[in-house]
Amino acid sequence: MAVSSPDRVSALSAPTTDVPLARHYPAVRRFTEYLCEPLEIEDYVVQSMPDASPTRWHLAHTTWFFETFVLLKARRDARPFNFDFSYLFNSYYNAVGAQFPRPRRGLLSRPTVKEIMAYRRHVDENMRGVLANLDPSDEIAKVVELGLNHEQQHQELMLTDIKHVFSCNPLYPVYRERSVSPDSDVQPLSWINRAEGLYEIGHSGHGFSYDNERPRHRVFIHGCHLASRLVTAGEFMAFIHDRGYARSDLWLSNGWTEVTQNRWQAPLYWEKQGDSWWQFTLSGLRPVIPSEPVCHVSYYEADAYARWAGARLPTEAEWEVAAADAPLDGNFVERLTYHPLPLGPDSQTGRPAQLFGDVWEWTASPYTAYPGYRAASGALGEYNGKFMCDQHVLRGASCATSRSHARPTYRNFWPAATRFQFTGFRLAK
Repeated sequence: MAVSSPDRVSALSAPTTDVPLARHYPAVRRFTEYLCEPLEIEDYVVQSMPDASPTRWHLAHTTWFFETFVLLKARRDARPFNFDFSYLFNSYYNAVGAQFPRPRRGLLSRPTVKEIMAYRRHVDENMRGVLANLDPSDEIAKVVELGLNHEQQHQELMLTDIKHVFSCNPLYPVYRERSVSPDSDVQPLSWINRAEGLYEIGHSGHGFSYDNERPRHRVFIHGCHLASRLVTAGEFMAFIHDRGYARSDLWLSNGWTEVTQNRWQAPLYWEKQGDSWWQFTLSGLRPVIPSEPVCHVSYYEADAYARWAGARLPTEAEWEVAAADAPLDGNFVERLTYHPLPLGPDSQTGRPAQLFGDVWEWTASPYTAYPGYRAASGALGEYNGKFMCDQHVLRGASCATSRSHARPTYRNFWPAATRFQFTGFRLAK
């Protein structure tokens, strides 16, 4: 069933804590297919780089998750829809079996998109019976909830991956039309003080969370100042014009290697046309709006800008403490902008703005385990723990994130050179 209006899109993202799984499951699954509506059949199968996956693969993998970890365990009479799918659409769960190589997912012309959609319908029909008789306290209910949050992650990946696919096409395809936000005056950046002391961070145990958000624990934070808003595209232009990409003294060693080897001169999707900067968006090629948050920058670029600006990136603890009491509001995927928006002139002062929505915010923190962390046993224990190496933590949410998927304790993580995600940053001192 396709979704046909922004109001219906908003209805799909009701918080999981307030909606029974029997209702939330079909809503999340329908929203995934809604995101596919603008695509042509040829778009589903393209893989533009090893870090991205074809849309068809996302559709199949999220379905495989429910089949493997729910259906085949909850129903004794259940059989796999196709035994080969366990190899083709397993991502990284070594305890389940071997996986088809990730960089080669775009080489598969079969199974067809039609077959994948039949696979989704088959699993959804069988899940209906499981959900109808599911006790919320059952262990399998927790796996279903994990699977729904897992699918929301892949909804965001579908948007970031298809954006990269379209960016490689000189025709600059439009995913969905949207009006361009007019440039506006940028609210002056101010600094919000956080007193030195002991604070608690991490998930409290109420509502859904991933295991990497737990356990809740105490941290000591030195007195610091957090920027009141995100760094804008216009401010990042000043860094570019001041030869920011040509000054090795601003960059971490690995970052400078990325700059020189890959010839970075601006954020991903930016290009210079005459004296103006343009950027590719999911609504096509258009001018960079200076008042918008800068987007598609790596950790290295965020760190270099901070050093140029005489500041630094916040730690994830500093960010979470600042966001703990902030309203869960922002430019989420339900707004259908698929792009960061300028900060409104009427935004509240005295507290950090743009904490949720628009862009995932790079922090200075490496992605490591919290004190007392223990990965779950079995295949699902591979979900987060084994990636706690060579990654940096991002906080908040982006314009491609569902509102029901965001929370102050959420720990996103990517390698420092990542740029194809909706990533930006704010400063700290």
